[in-house]
Amino acid sequence: MRQVKLGLWGPQVSEVCFGSLAISPLQGRVTEEEGTLVLKHALERGVNWIDTAEIYDNYEQIAAATKGYPDVRIISKSYSVTAVEMRQSLEKARTALKRETLDYFLLHEQESAHTLKGHSGAWEELLKAKEKGIVRWIGISTHAVAGVRAGALQPGLDVIHPILNYQGLGIIDGNLSNMLEAISFAADLGIGIYAMKVFGGGHLTHDPEKAVAFIRSIKGVQAMALGMSSREEVDYNLLLLAEKVIPQDLQEKVKHRERKLYIADWCQGCGRCLEACPQGALHLEDMVAVVDTEACVLCGYCGRVCSHFCLKIV
Repeated sequence: MRQVKLGLWGPQVSEVCFGSLAISPLQGRVTEEEGTLVLKHALERGVNWIDTAEIYDNYEQIAAATKGYPDVRIISKSYSVTAVEMRQSLEKARTALKRETLDYFLLHEQESAHTLKGHSGAWEELLKAKEKGIVRWIGISTHAVAGVRAGALQPGLDVIHPILNYQGLGIIDGNLSNMLEAISFAADLGIGIYAMKVFGGGHLTHDPEKAVAFIRSIKGVQAMALGMSSREEVDYNLLLLAEKVIPQDLQEKVKHRERKLYIADWCQGCGRCLEACPQGALHLEDMVAVVDTEACVLCGYCGRVCSHFCLKIV
């Protein structure tokens, strides 16, 4: 598998990072046991790093899958605001992942210099953790152009995980051109960049070759995280990246797995999911949540705030 260097001072990793949201309880596509087997399959095939987050609630799952793979790197993220919250997040990750030293830890979903300022306590704690050797590299994830630009100027930042695909789906400010300019700015500073939502939350799976080729064409983007919830998806994506012929039966199994956000009929219309959706893809009609399928990128973040468990990726 193709190996890349994640930024000027980052490690060598496989071009594809396993996006574990797809096997986590947050999305609920598969059982924990099934998801563990899918992840193990990816590791056996040469994927050597994993993207997760505190809200995915799957540290134990990853620890089980990576047992016997001590060199596999793990990237996690948290919404911590204060230094105390960040210390708690780091310790939770170290304990549950069974890692004395964390490879990467990011501030989750930063939107601008303003939000980074609001999380300054957590960032300072990340810098201290890096100095102490608790975490090797630090950074941010973002769906925003302003987030990429602000992150690039953040003292001590090593990596940025931006939303990126050839249609610009999911960018919450500006457009694709703006995002590419911001990524170029960050990359010129030596920052590692690995893309998220390469297939636009499923909207671009009709032309996966184009989606992957676009990411590969962008100077400064070294890698991409791909969410995979079946062995077939792992095999398909690795053949795609290797530019090899994909058997017709495998194509049929993967391409015909359409996904959507399911909203149960017992929705109470509280509106909390609307606030949690970074894409603005939800609204209320007759006091029931309704999704704009064109805007939804199937992140599942709405589901985590629903106290009635009405929302789920299926």
